[in-house]
Amino acid sequence: MTILPPSRRDVLGVAAFLGTAGLRSARADAPRLRLRLLATSDLHMALTDWDYYRARPDPTTGLSRVAALIAAARREQANTLLFDDGDLLQGNPLGDHLARSGEAPEGGIHPAYRVMNALGYDAATIGNHEFNFGLDFLERALKGSAFPQVSANIRRADGSPFLPPTAVLRRRFADEGGGLRDVAIGVIGFAPPQIMTWDKSNLEGRLVADDVVAAAERHLPALRESCDVVVALCHGGLGGGPYRPGEENAGLHLARLAGIDVVITGHSHRVLPGPDFAGRPDVDATRGALAGKPAVMPGFWGSHLGVVDLTLAQEGDRWHPVDFACEARPIARRDHGKVVALVEPDTKVEQLIRAEHDATRAWVEQPIGRFAQPVDSFFVWTGRDPVTSLVNRAQIDYARRLLAGSEHAGLPLLSAMAPFRAGYTPDAWIDVPAGPVALRQVADLYAYANTLVVVKVTGALLREWLEHAARIFARIVPGGAEIQSLLEPRLPSFDFDVVSGLTWTIDPTRPPRTDAQGRIVTPEGGRISDLRHEGRPVEETAEFLVVTNNYRADGGGSFPGMGGDRVVLRAPDGNRDVVLKWVAEQTEVTVPDERPWRFAPIGRRTTVAFDGAPAARDRLGLVPGLREVPAVRDGWARYAFDLD
Repeated sequence: MTILPPSRRDVLGVAAFLGTAGLRSARADAPRLRLRLLATSDLHMALTDWDYYRARPDPTTGLSRVAALIAAARREQANTLLFDDGDLLQGNPLGDHLARSGEAPEGGIHPAYRVMNALGYDAATIGNHEFNFGLDFLERALKGSAFPQVSANIRRADGSPFLPPTAVLRRRFADEGGGLRDVAIGVIGFAPPQIMTWDKSNLEGRLVADDVVAAAERHLPALRESCDVVVALCHGGLGGGPYRPGEENAGLHLARLAGIDVVITGHSHRVLPGPDFAGRPDVDATRGALAGKPAVMPGFWGSHLGVVDLTLAQEGDRWHPVDFACEARPIARRDHGKVVALVEPDTKVEQLIRAEHDATRAWVEQPIGRFAQPVDSFFVWTGRDPVTSLVNRAQIDYARRLLAGSEHAGLPLLSAMAPFRAGYTPDAWIDVPAGPVALRQVADLYAYANTLVVVKVTGALLREWLEHAARIFARIVPGGAEIQSLLEPRLPSFDFDVVSGLTWTIDPTRPPRTDAQGRIVTPEGGRISDLRHEGRPVEETAEFLVVTNNYRADGGGSFPGMGGDRVVLRAPDGNRDVVLKWVAEQTEVTVPDERPWRFAPIGRRTTVAFDGAPAARDRLGLVPGLREVPAVRDGWARYAFDLD
């Protein structure tokens, strides 16, 4: 195991030991103790650095590489605790294979917990994706955790706790004078209440998800009484503005509660400290503070290790924080577009899951079909998206068979799909060559463990569906002299649904019609026009069936009008399995060059650009007028075209 020293600019944020609002003062002669908290989040089964989709190592991911950072951080500071903030058990073929095989893992312990037990985690909470494979699977897996799992806002339907809401870690640490001191660290955990929507079919009637802040206020007083320091493990991002009951991203609101000393966040797949949250009210993105309290968000897939260094002072028989420093230590950096690994993987971690890793690799390498032409996601923001076209064809074919002979069989059948791998990182793209394809390549087309659902909607609701999806585009100023960024940087590609069977235009010069919660904020109009089905304008009262997934059908993404009452079919199969089966049934898959949407003419030449894959440079001819312009972010290429 080798540690490569990061350069000064590689560490995304290091805070000096400065007093802040929310920290207490202490006498100059009060005994002091240094305590280091380490955190991971959103590992999504990236236990090693192996990319199962591309069959190669990826030095930007993997708990096996984070393990090297953990070991180094512990050598620097003996008084250390290690936490995980959730979204652990789902996210790549290793997790899928374990869930679908139905076999007990080696030793009866899920490999994720086998690794985390070996690394000495002290406590953890669960995220929303823990529920994707069903409650029974999750409960079996959790039995393998040798450290406390806490969740304060998830209860069973009868009111009893699903997991203990809190835990108290009683540790003996050395103070600055070398004496041993007893310190009690309280841990409280939270998951997004939206799990009851996103995994309704798995959880309805079995669990209840409470409001995060309300749950915190209920459990904090007793925890605070018995602890010196309270750490909140919040699997949620940093929502802004006034608090709203049921908030998905409650990290900042938790930090404002008097009983919490440290907030570890996740869910948003971003990094704090660092520029991702620069300029946000009540967020110090440089030092790593929320409402004046120390906080970290350690990226995703093992990209970073969160580090919170606390200085505790003794007052009576209690310790309390008086200073802090936070950082997010990366496992890799980009230097002029090239990935430079900062640590080598811990081979002991790899050996712990060797059997499951080898079985997963064998599974995903199975030949499954043949593509007549390359399938990629390089240029989805221009309207060219063969991946979405392929998935929508498979979903329609599957749903048509299940709906045959039903009362809904006569309605027009459409299919909605969003681009999942369309620039999450500079390497997060689909690029499958023509010819024979393996299961791993087809599985990469559909990244999530969703199940297929069919909903019944009107033409009016279809329009609102597309309006909400069109929020992905930034507001463009017609005729601007400068190149304008086409995309809103904080909106995920998985909320840009493309509905196969329709055609429409998008006018990004107009304001979005809806906000993040799906509320109409531009009642006088929107971005969608010329909406047609089979060449005819879509009537507001016309009825359609749309194939989608359980996440969207049950309200995920806050699309207007979505909810379980519109569901006419919940299929027994996952969307990914539907695509795999469809590809296997074809002699050869030919994907037509469907471009159901286009940008509306705006009358003046206006240049827009998006960050894309460097690997796409030799394919610019696939989109007329597309050209490369100077990049603005290291590791990315930037592509521009004209709206006129």
